[in-house]
Amino acid sequence: MESFPVSVKKLSFDIKGNKTNVVICSYDDCFLVIATQIGGMGTILHARKEEGVSIHPTFNVSVLFGKRDEPMLVASARQLIEHISSSGSSRSLVLSLGLKDHSMETLRGIMSAVIENRVW
Repeated sequence: MESFPVSVKKLSFDIKGNKTNVVICSYDDCFLVIATQIGGMGTILHARKEEGVSIHPTFNVSVLFGKRDEPMLVASARQLIEHISSSGSSRSLVLSLGLKDHSMETLRGIMSAVIENRVW
């Protein structure tokens, strides 16, 4: 993992016959995860933990650009921000998913690869 100026991990693997490239970056204020099968950014989501007085954490996920009618993309961002938060980080997440296949199997494969190679 490179440490200057930004910690970066790059992965490449195959999911259901689609070459999938993943870049995970750690900035001072957020994490950036780009997963693409199309060579571009795709749908971009922002996820963060809401700071409040509640005992149970609340998470906010919003679509910045792209497909707003894909609940599995939002669920993936929520899963990642919950994982980041449970590891003690309060940084937000920017998640870019440029996928040919939006199936549960594809998203699960990407999320597990990101968590296994986390930079938080």
